Amino acid sequence: MSTRPKALFAMHEEHLALLFPAPLLRRLDTIADIDVTLVAERFDDPRLSLAETEILITGWGCPPLDAELLAAAPRLRAVLHAAGSVKSLVSPACWERDLLISSAADANAVPVAEYTVGAILLAGKGIFTLGERYRRERTFTLAQIQATVGNNGRRVGIVGASRIGRKVIDLLAPYDLELCLYDPYTSVEGIRQASLEELLSRSDIVSLHAPATSETRHMLDRERLKLMPDGAVLINTARGSLVDTDALVAELKSGRLSAILDVTEPEPLPPHSQLFDLPNVFLTPHLAGSHGNELSRMGAAVLDELERLAAGLPLAHRVTYDDLERAA
Repeated sequence: MSTRPKALFAMHEEHLALLFPAPLLRRLDTIADIDVTLVAERFDDPRLSLAETEILITGWGCPPLDAELLAAAPRLRAVLHAAGSVKSLVSPACWERDLLISSAADANAVPVAEYTVGAILLAGKGIFTLGERYRRERTFTLAQIQATVGNNGRRVGIVGASRIGRKVIDLLAPYDLELCLYDPYTSVEGIRQASLEELLSRSDIVSLHAPATSETRHMLDRERLKLMPDGAVLINTARGSLVDTDALVAELKSGRLSAILDVTEPEPLPPHSQLFDLPNVFLTPHLAGSHGNELSRMGAAVLDELERLAAGLPLAHRVTYDDLERAA
């Protein structure tokens, strides 16, 4: 009789092959008893055997784990989330049951940090605004020096020492940038700490990495956006709610600031949003996080956690109730 824990996939079915390509599925088969052809997108699927399930491997598209679901899964002891935030997934019943919850947020932070670093360096070089000007004017002069661009000594403000914020700081270490950090809860060794107002007023580029909470909603409002110096660039790969969209549009329309936005409020933007048409805005459709072959990094992180569970070891990326308020 197998001693492998009984596990079940619960996510969008189309994500399974990207999260767990064949080599990872073979590894999974050595750790858990799981039907790799069965993926739950809803828990009332008659094919499911929740009564025997001990571990849920979840991802985007997993229904909330409410009291009714937990009652139908009396042996469930752990939820391993092959994605980032678990806020939309867990319910009070999960904490009452004392389930072990793990997230692949650290793995998902890698591509977000890579995107951000690329955006910072390209913004410092003036790539987005000058590229748009070249597209519009269709000519340039080689002898013309752009005095306002360059990354030598560029002042970069990081808002939030989250897992992504810290990765961005680490990845920026080799470059000749002047880094500054605002985080009311923590600091990073070797990085100058500042108030949010000081950071905004001194930074050429501001990159947001704070969680979406009641405290951080519209933390960049009209008054704080006005603190940013002329020509500054705002980068948001965190949550759209951190920025007052109307206030940002007003600053962008004036031409005073530029923005690189992977997330917005609302999301997606309505088709008539002025952000689509402003030449000093670079928009991407929430793609900084894991996409394509990057998803397998999260799948591998989940299998690492599953191996720890099977071996009776503590989870490396456990999420607790207290973590949720300050998580993205």
